[in-house]
Amino acid sequence: MYAEVQQYREMGMPDVRRLLPVRPRESHKGDYGRVLLLCGSLGFTGAARLAARAALRTGSGLVYLGVPEAVYPIVAAGLEEPVVFPLPCDAAGRFSLRAADGVLERLSRMDAVLFGPGVGRSEELETLLGMLLRASHVPLVLDADGINALSGHMDILKDRSSLVILTPHDGEFARIYHGEPLGKYGETVALAQSTGCIVLRKGHRTLISDGKTTWRNRSGNPGMAKGGSGDVLSGILVSLLGQKVPPLEAAALAAWVHGAAGDRCAERLGEWGMLPTDLIEEIPMILK
Repeated sequence: MYAEVQQYREMGMPDVRRLLPVRPRESHKGDYGRVLLLCGSLGFTGAARLAARAALRTGSGLVYLGVPEAVYPIVAAGLEEPVVFPLPCDAAGRFSLRAADGVLERLSRMDAVLFGPGVGRSEELETLLGMLLRASHVPLVLDADGINALSGHMDILKDRSSLVILTPHDGEFARIYHGEPLGKYGETVALAQSTGCIVLRKGHRTLISDGKTTWRNRSGNPGMAKGGSGDVLSGILVSLLGQKVPPLEAAALAAWVHGAAGDRCAERLGEWGMLPTDLIEEIPMILK
């Protein structure tokens, strides 16, 4: 059924202008969202930095970046604007279950949360994710290892207290989708329907669906196929959610902004040499 009837919406400049929040002259940092990012582990500090910088470039007023204490000095030394704080970690430099107290203490003050980029995989991380799903009452983005933590544990989504946005690439999608083959469109819609989550399935012509409405993104190019690009996208998305853009539209807008920044990079640098850090620097030019 899904493969036969494919109905998309596509983001255009009228949608972009309609969805981007107005920034009143009389305003302060608290008016533009407080977002909590839980990212990084030993050997994967770049993911945390990329996501945090992307969130700031997308307009977040306050970005709180929690990282394992083993990598805190590395991450904090390279970032000036975010509030970077250490959380307990295991011997491998990944968040441990002891990090839960520090995470839960901050949740009540947040407008959106991101979990997953560069965090690695462990049983304690899976338990920590379950606690986060139950405790968070604001939109929660699960990216990268946040999605991998669901593999074999999709049932934990049933106990969540907030809207969840999943951002898998095709490999991650295959780990969490166990339905019948329906093609990219049908499977994306089916996963959104079966989980009650918004699914942003990355790739050529990224699809974004809540199971009822599906957007297709046309911006972007192959030069973005580099490690770290997804971390930039997740930072853009959590920032828009923190600024109260409606979740489905925030996901579609994030994909468009990410791709449009990539297209500017390709024009300026070429597809071979462009980097995820270059994408971040183009975000302000897209949003101005």
